[in-house]
Formats: sequence, structure tokens, C-alpha cells
Amino acid sequence: MSGHSKWATTKHKKAALDAKRGKLFAKLTKNVEVAARTGGGDPDANPTLWDAIQKAKKNSVPADNIERARKRGAGEEAGGSDWQTVMYEGYAPGGVALLVECLTDNRNRATSEVRVAVTRNGGSMADAGSVSYLFNRKGVVIVGKEKVTEDDVMLAVADAGAEDVNDLGESFEIVSDPSDLVNVRTALQEAGIEYDSADTSFLPSMEVPLEEDTARKVMRIVDALEDSDDVQNVYSNADIPDEVMQRIG
Repeated sequence: MSGHSKWATTKHKKAALDAKRGKLFAKLTKNVEVAARTGGGDPDANPTLWDAIQKAKKNSVPADNIERARKRGAGEEAGGSDWQTVMYEGYAPGGVALLVECLTDNRNRATSEVRVAVTRNGGSMADAGSVSYLFNRKGVVIVGKEKVTEDDVMLAVADAGAEDVNDLGESFEIVSDPSDLVNVRTALQEAGIEYDSADTSFLPSMEVPLEEDTARKVMRIVDALEDSDDVQNVYSNADIPDEVMQRIG
């Protein structure tokens, strides 16, 4: 789940669990294939592809899987799918807004799976535009704290278009306009700072604070959505305190 700074660490922990089921690998290689198709198969000339490959590597996707996905997307190897990005909107319990980003080769299947995941877990689907206005599309770069300080990060990205640097506990989150995402990650590279991921994301403009019972219900929907192979990201404006998140796992 992503979309709020407090979710970044939780998202990485959930990603580790997804990897055990093979779902994370499939989603990351799909991103590589789509990036190669839309921007060309040369990572040095296609920043989106470069970032997709690096993210896959950092999550231990086998090199052969990454390379095959790149070749399929670039047309160098047969077998690529006609992936389409589809966004769905809905509500979880407590009035929590949901944006569900799918990357699918079967829109009907994706629509059905998203609807079932939401409605069977106490949520409801929403018309296009009724939820998306609550989110802003941003560039988000995550930097681990192992070898850098907040001052190091801020100094590196100050002139690269960064809007905010947030302390997430185990890492730093750098927020920028999507058009400045490449500038930010390039500035980090030039400063010798490694980053965990660089993606466009949807961050909420307003948040809904949740107590434990409602938080459990929201996470049940998120888990059901992320079980779908078609779902790439779930964005939410839920604000779950750290202590509540620890209790519900």
C-alpha cells in the first residue's frame, strides 16, 4: 500500500511477504516490460526503465527474469503482452478513499477482481473522479538511512526539484513533482547516495485517522486487492498510527 509517507516502511515489509508468493517478482518484471515498450529497451536512454530494473534487482528478482522482460518490452523477444494501465476508485470502511492502479492484459478480469476485493470486504466502488481529486501525483524516492543523514539527503536534492524530505523512521522519503523525479534521483547518484526506489506515486491531500478496528477492515481490503496479479499499487488516505499498525501486523 502506498500514498502516504507513513505507509512507505509498511509497504516494503509487505513487499517482502509478497515476494515469498512470487507476486512481487511478477509485478516488478511487468514494470520492466512496460517501461521498455513505452520508452525503448536501452536503460541508459530510458530513465523509467533504468529505475524499474534497479528496483527489480534490489528486490532480488533474478537477472534472467529482468532481461527477458526487457527484451519482450523492447520487441527483441516474442511473448510480450498488451499491458494497459487502468485506475479504479473506491471507498474502504471509515470513509477511506482508495485509488487502485492496475496493469493488466485483460480489463474485464481486472475490473471484476477489484470489485470483488472491495465489495466483499466492506468497501464500495466509486465513479471516476469522485476519489482521485483527493490525491496528487508526485515523484517519490526512498533512501535508506544506513549511511546517510537527513542533511546529506537535503543538500543533495535541494536544487534538483525536491519539495519535501520526510523522515519515515527507517528511511527518508523525497517528494517532488513527477517531472523532477529523474533530476532528484540523478542528484542522489552524483552525491554518491544510493536509493531504494524511485517511482511516481499518488499522495493524499487530506488524511483520515483510523482506530484499530477500522484500520483492520481497511487493511483487509488492501490485502485482498494486492492478492490480484493485475493490481500494481493501492493508494489510500488512511492515517494509521504506528502503534496500531504494529498491533494489526
